[in-house]
Amino acid sequence: MLCLRQVSLFMVRHYQARTLSSDLLLSQINSCMHEDEVFSLIGKNKVRLSEKHVGIALNMLWQLQKKRPLLLRTSDYIRNHSQFLTLCVLAENKVEHMEDEVIVDILYSILRLNVEGHDSLVEVLVTEAWKRLDRQVLLSLPALSKFSLCLHKQQRHLSPVIGKVAHIVDMKLDSIQDIRVLSVLMISISDVISQSFRDRLLHKAEQLLEEKGEAHFNYAKRILQFLQNFKLTYHPLLEKCNRIFIKSASCLDVHNINLIFGLYEQLGFDSAEFRLVAKRLLSETVDDYYDPETFVKLFCTLGPMAGSKVRERLLLTAVHMAEEFTSHQVLLILRTMQKMKCRNSHLLKKMASVLHKHLDSYHVLQLVKLTQYLVVLRCHDLDLFARLKMLLFGFLISSVIPADTTAIIRVLSMLPSCQVEKVIINKAAAVLPQCRLHHLNCIATALVKWNHYDQLHWRNSSELCVELLQKLNCSGFQRLQKASNLNLLLEEVTHVNGEWFEEVLSEETVATCQRLIDQITWANVLQLSHFLMKRSYRCPSLLDRIASVTVENIDKIHPSEICSILFLFSALNYDPPANEQFFKSCIQYLTSNLSRFETHHLVLLGHALAVAGYFPPVLITRIFNISFLSQLDAQLEVLPDTLNKRVCSHLMKLNRAVCLECPELHIPWFHEHYCQQVFHNSSSRINPLRQHVHRILTEILGGSHYARIAVLTPYYYEIDFECILDKNKKPLSYMALDMPLDDVERIRFRHDIKDDWRMVLPPGAQRIALEFLDAKAFSKDSHHLKGESAVRKRHLEMLGYRVVQIPHFEWNSMVLSTKDEQLEYLRKHLYGIQ
Repeated sequence: MLCLRQVSLFMVRHYQARTLSSDLLLSQINSCMHEDEVFSLIGKNKVRLSEKHVGIALNMLWQLQKKRPLLLRTSDYIRNHSQFLTLCVLAENKVEHMEDEVIVDILYSILRLNVEGHDSLVEVLVTEAWKRLDRQVLLSLPALSKFSLCLHKQQRHLSPVIGKVAHIVDMKLDSIQDIRVLSVLMISISDVISQSFRDRLLHKAEQLLEEKGEAHFNYAKRILQFLQNFKLTYHPLLEKCNRIFIKSASCLDVHNINLIFGLYEQLGFDSAEFRLVAKRLLSETVDDYYDPETFVKLFCTLGPMAGSKVRERLLLTAVHMAEEFTSHQVLLILRTMQKMKCRNSHLLKKMASVLHKHLDSYHVLQLVKLTQYLVVLRCHDLDLFARLKMLLFGFLISSVIPADTTAIIRVLSMLPSCQVEKVIINKAAAVLPQCRLHHLNCIATALVKWNHYDQLHWRNSSELCVELLQKLNCSGFQRLQKASNLNLLLEEVTHVNGEWFEEVLSEETVATCQRLIDQITWANVLQLSHFLMKRSYRCPSLLDRIASVTVENIDKIHPSEICSILFLFSALNYDPPANEQFFKSCIQYLTSNLSRFETHHLVLLGHALAVAGYFPPVLITRIFNISFLSQLDAQLEVLPDTLNKRVCSHLMKLNRAVCLECPELHIPWFHEHYCQQVFHNSSSRINPLRQHVHRILTEILGGSHYARIAVLTPYYYEIDFECILDKNKKPLSYMALDMPLDDVERIRFRHDIKDDWRMVLPPGAQRIALEFLDAKAFSKDSHHLKGESAVRKRHLEMLGYRVVQIPHFEWNSMVLSTKDEQLEYLRKHLYGIQ
């Protein structure tokens, strides 16, 4: 009995001593301030290390590295240390006894320490975790999230284990309440999920962001990456993520801002408010970046929206750093220069010089982009272009991918003095059966250019070009006739531009859309609207279907998309069958969601509605408000130049429309100075057609003092010709009325417009505005006036004119081929003779 008691006491003491010692060792590992302290403890306690010690030690090594800036981390030193290898061997041997979370923590830590994915410990840990998932030993959601992230870092996007993770997420989605966990899982499983599962994840993320209110910007970044994986612009989530980025502005550095802008661009999303925040943050640190990688990110992000002083500093720094840029960084700089419309000759020469040593390292599509940038930026380095041509021809001969082949052909046609060769014709002909509409358009654009150039110069390949163009036309028609899926068709035509498509296939494409009209749903009305808007096609059956689908599903369509649909109907001046219901439903939906729009979007919306004849008071009073206009001025500074000019022009037109059509709102006209600047900077408006018609009018009216040419009205409409007829329809002389006849300089900048209009005309007299309407004033497929031309006529009539509009298709017809016929035609229209 005594012996038994002694043995028992010995075991208790031994166990207590081991436990106390183990707890002490864990405490010591957790208290380490440097990697060498961890390694020292491991070296002294190898025999006593349990799986828990190993896990804590490996995790501590990563935590110590994590606290340091990226450039000061010593991952190589850690991985090559003998005690690190000891830890890895111990972890590999004890993996079966480890808890689930410990396995995942070790895997995450060693991957962050840049241990290779094919390392034996990594493979053992992944295998063990996989086995436990197969045995229905479910990891906690945070552990599952971390494990999926490890698999994602190893690029196991399509691995069966990722499918297993996705299955678990599918079952437990409703129980996930942590947006951090969900965001990691979303990007990890995105390659193996269905569209319906994707939509459930999006709605769950939207719900969590709505409930939590606050979230770390990293979680929002992951959600953007998830959307980008699907090339999906889902506005509700994008808007929520954008608000997170704006609130987290102080935490964002140039790397994060550059990544966010890149994701926004790929998703077709923009935020002037975020642009303003980013511009302020980056402008403050413009002189703080000296390494090429960070500077290039700064240049690409800040350059397109920088003011003149910051822009010059960026360009100067780029010139000094040019020799240090990698091949990819040179490509990014040139791309940004194109965005900035910057043709700085010094920087361009530097980039061209650096490119000579990098050219052989580019793959085919990079060479295509590079050539395009250099041509658009007007680079004059002929040796560089010669090398590019040689490389592109090499890729063309070996290319078997239609997209690559057509891209090379298109960009070869852009090169200076590049003649079409038989190898190009043969290669293009070979890929025709595999080409989508965009690829056909690329080849056609190149052939048309070469054909025109050959006619002017060599005249030796025109027949080859014409023959291939005929085959292209047939291929395009056949592809459209075979089309059976509207979504796929709209996806194909979204990025197709150019004269060939407009002249040859545009009408057939509309006919195909009509054939597939039953496939129009709320999910594709936006794409179809963009297509019709881009082509100015007024197709009643398609427009009616768009209107009815929009009204029926208005709650499913995002407000910004409703705006785009309204722009179509406004621009084409088209009234669907239930016109009042359509516009009323859209306006009611939009005005209840005004807070979701940025200032410049509201201006564009207001203008579109004004063209259609609608002036919602809540929208008009919101726009014409000092606070709103101040905010708009700030945001205009960061908008792309083209959009900036469009918004300014539309604000002026909206201001004019409100003053003329809604005087009861008491909105003042405040665009006098803007209009004067626009006309002051414009070129002379006296073109040969106006001179010719002015001579005919002189004959009809009896002298040059009876008609004025290129007249500016109040609110700055410019009309081609003006004359005044008395109550007996006899012309009145401007000299007799003491009103000046405009010469070119007075047309360009007049201060006496209002003075002219204050002069009282004789009783019964009326001003006549004679206007010539070119093809842009009409829908492409009809003689129906577009919205801008219709509202112009409406406003001129409000100003007291009788408006005579002369369509181009009448004036240029064979019926009016002689001067006498033109004279008689104008006489009838001026005097209202039937």
